[in-house]
Amino acid sequence: MIRDLTTLRNIGISAHIDSGKTTLTERILFYTQRVHAIHDVKGKDGVGAKMDSMELERERGITIASAATHCRWAKHHINIIDTPGHVDFTIEVERSLRVLDGAVLVLCAVAGVQSQSFTVDRQMRRYRVPRIAFVNKCDRVGADPVRVRDQLRDKLAHNPVLLQLPIGLEENFAGVVDLVEMRALRFNGPNGADVTVEEIPKGMLERAAAFREQMLDAVSMFSDALMEAILEDRVTTELIHSAIRQGTLSQQITPVIIGSAYKNKGVQPLLDGVVKYLPCPSDVSNEALELDGEVERPVILKSDPDAPTVALAFKLEDGRYGQLTYMRVYQGALKRDDFITNTRTHKQTKIARLVRMHADEMEDIDDAGAGDIVAIFGLDCHSGDTFTDGSTSVIMTSMHVPEPVISLSVKPDDHKSEINLSKALQRFTKEDPTFRVHLDPESNETVIQGMGELQLEVYLERMRREYNVHVTTSAPRVAYRETLTRRADFDYTHKKQTGGSGQFGRVVGYLEPCSEPFEFVDEIKGGTIPRQYIPSIEKGFKSMLEEGRRIGAPVVNVRAVIIDGSSHAVDSSDIAFKAAARGAWRQAFDKGAARVLEPIMRVVVETPSEFAGNVLTSLMQRRGTIIGAQEDGGINRTEADVPLAEMFGYATSLRSATQGKAEFTMEMSRYLQVPKNIEDDLVAEWQAVRGNK
Repeated sequence: MIRDLTTLRNIGISAHIDSGKTTLTERILFYTQRVHAIHDVKGKDGVGAKMDSMELERERGITIASAATHCRWAKHHINIIDTPGHVDFTIEVERSLRVLDGAVLVLCAVAGVQSQSFTVDRQMRRYRVPRIAFVNKCDRVGADPVRVRDQLRDKLAHNPVLLQLPIGLEENFAGVVDLVEMRALRFNGPNGADVTVEEIPKGMLERAAAFREQMLDAVSMFSDALMEAILEDRVTTELIHSAIRQGTLSQQITPVIIGSAYKNKGVQPLLDGVVKYLPCPSDVSNEALELDGEVERPVILKSDPDAPTVALAFKLEDGRYGQLTYMRVYQGALKRDDFITNTRTHKQTKIARLVRMHADEMEDIDDAGAGDIVAIFGLDCHSGDTFTDGSTSVIMTSMHVPEPVISLSVKPDDHKSEINLSKALQRFTKEDPTFRVHLDPESNETVIQGMGELQLEVYLERMRREYNVHVTTSAPRVAYRETLTRRADFDYTHKKQTGGSGQFGRVVGYLEPCSEPFEFVDEIKGGTIPRQYIPSIEKGFKSMLEEGRRIGAPVVNVRAVIIDGSSHAVDSSDIAFKAAARGAWRQAFDKGAARVLEPIMRVVVETPSEFAGNVLTSLMQRRGTIIGAQEDGGINRTEADVPLAEMFGYATSLRSATQGKAEFTMEMSRYLQVPKNIEDDLVAEWQAVRGNK
């Protein structure tokens, strides 16, 4: 157990696609002697990067699932989570940042701040995670770390502080100048493991002095002692490091370190920066909700291994020996053979096996204290569950889970696939909160939902490889919604007489548009409807939200108001008023000028400038609304709002239009009304499907 929390760091490595996150993690593991050979991310040598342990990741050269590891540097224990860059796997970044204390934001020295950099930065802000920026790929043609620093300020609204200058750039990139200690660092040996300290090259002295001046001006704002030392000309490196740390922990500055992970340069100073500037668990305030009867009261957790245990299950995997649950211990300790309680289910479980993860390998340990990240076998739980030692009843606040925006119908090809499909879907939905499964009551088909085509494609491939499941898929379906555009009154009486007690319920009111997903307003006066039936009326309305009357899509942004009604002393019941509410809904919905809404995606395309015109054309052909375009260093970045229905197959057409040199990301923006001609087609299609049933 790590008791000195000042020597513990929990960090994540996050960035835009192909910025070098996994390559950087591979070098960190090599320099901290966790691996003894460096391997390529794309697995050209037949091995692949340590953190990309999944076969699919090595084939595609991308990270699909976040992977955890740990290492030691300068007498500090560092837990590292390497996260995917693709927006389809954004939940992996989300849940990792939820449990981390600090992060490294990797940026490409050529492309700078890219589309996914915005998403990652937004996630870091959501969980108040302090970060260091690492400007990678300084060996590439067009590299300019100073320009990337300026983009951090202008595009992401950071206060970036450059701590290093490059010695040479592109193919001449040879090392860095450390502006804190005013020395040159070069990385020699076959793998850059030998760091030599030299005098700053004479040609760079003046420029280094100017940038050091800028750095001191920025960081002195966070330390009165440093400000006094600057005025009295007695600045020490300890004062500078202390000021940078204070500014970083308060998230008011972002230290910027430069290098090239692939060329084995600049990684060791980054590790020094992680140890010096990023927070330890006791520097971060973590809050939970204490359950006191029906009331939830916020409490601050202590990073104390002797306090009552509180831990969060943030990631699940189906390992070789059963379910593997990744845990962040916020308070207290986890010990092998102890019992822990799931606060959601109140179920007690014995910790049979406690391990530290090193990608797909594991090391057994006896205990883990507050602030640590470990994994447990044999827990039956869901992602986001809180565990305690039973002496306290608290839950951790939940993480943000984006809604899925794309769906596919899947049909097993044979009976064996049908059985295995059920197992695969059960596992994947448990592991990934953005992967959803439901049975379509209209078509009786199994529908899978996710964040994008790549995510669903990966899960289908995993079903085939890991479960021997062969399925037939339909074209992706869009998650349409329906809503009202004007107020519509209802006055509906439900009356049924079948001998003996009948059913009677009358409701009067109106439906109208609103900004919330659904609102129910009770304006009954004089007790015309007895109070005990009001909840049944609300349930009746809510039951109609699942399927609209235009195309059978879920209904959103509707307020149901009841103002009057009547009941019968014998025939009125909960069932009668629930049926009356459903009839009233049907009566009013058709009069409310219902419209179909479609998901609009914020699409960002980055391409060499010569293809900018082709990109604009491709987006506008897909009913895209151009938000803006800008050019920076020969790279054109175009933002547009495009309906999701038009984005299927866009990756292929974009490759054709840009000779494979462009890339795009998209994420859900909002819902808007579908154009009338398209809506008419959707309505006709739905009616045809219903007519064939």
